[in-house]
Amino acid sequence: MSLTEFLIEVAGNYVATIGFGILLNIPRRALNFAGWIGVLGYFVYKFIVIWGGGYVVGNMMGAVVIGVASLQAARIKKMPMILFNIPALVPLVPGGQAYQMIKYFALGENSTAFVFLIQVVMISGAIAFGFLLSELVNRVQQRVWRHRR
Repeated sequence: MSLTEFLIEVAGNYVATIGFGILLNIPRRALNFAGWIGVLGYFVYKFIVIWGGGYVVGNMMGAVVIGVASLQAARIKKMPMILFNIPALVPLVPGGQAYQMIKYFALGENSTAFVFLIQVVMISGAIAFGFLLSELVNRVQQRVWRHRR
């Protein structure tokens, strides 16, 4: 990956996350954090996929990072966590696979469509499981902090 490709991906993910945040009407002071959390989650996903972890594991770990970072941003900004994690998920959504699934169902190529359907279900489940794991990480982190005091 060249530096130019890297910068284009950063800019694209940041703009996509902020654009979705604007569509959801989240407060302006949350947009920058949400944008950077989206970029961070996407690059965890991309790193895992490049190093052979696969799309499902990459999406799950990206969702974990988004969940943990969203809680930290929510504490810093004193705002609800959902304002950060929902827009940040946009780069991980399996939109390409969902489009291909619908296209192949419309063309009558059901076997190919089912392959894409399975991908969509697996990726969506991985994102949901990643959020579940991030909640576990956040609770463990809170307990560790409480015992330190």
